[in-house]
Amino acid sequence: MTIATDPLLPGTSRRTLLKMAGLATLTGLAACGTVSPSLPTGESAGVSSSATATLARLRATAGRGPLVPDAQLEQAALQQAGYMAARGRMSHTTGWGKDFASRMKDNGVRGAAAENIAAGRFDLDKLFDIWMHSDGHRRNILDTDFNRFGLAYTRDGRDPGLRYWALVLGR
Repeated sequence: MTIATDPLLPGTSRRTLLKMAGLATLTGLAACGTVSPSLPTGESAGVSSSATATLARLRATAGRGPLVPDAQLEQAALQQAGYMAARGRMSHTTGWGKDFASRMKDNGVRGAAAENIAAGRFDLDKLFDIWMHSDGHRRNILDTDFNRFGLAYTRDGRDPGLRYWALVLGR
């Protein structure tokens, strides 16, 4: 049996060339899954715990009970924050046509729920200051129907100082 060789690479069989081409293709496909600088980075794990005292203080000042951090609501918040960071804009809906209600249902959240979103170069204290000076956001935070919450942010990969925040409240 004679093995064909490539005239451009003497001594290299076509089978070897096909294997090399296949490996190059797989390497290229694997690179597509790596993080690029334009994608969101720095998802917030456990930021809800950091906000518990702040929310308790804000609610106590208004005569409301505290909220308990909830992993399910935090996951829903993280999904929305990640969506917003990936798109570079604030929105309560996603590009897949998912509104807030359908996202909550998909995350197994039942009953009353609300969402506050924000984007900016600020920390947790400034975030809540902004929300408490906005009637709708303040109403959500102080709503007596809610006893659980999830808070998350995702950094914008193009501008690491910019965070997209989402707070999901539920009962």
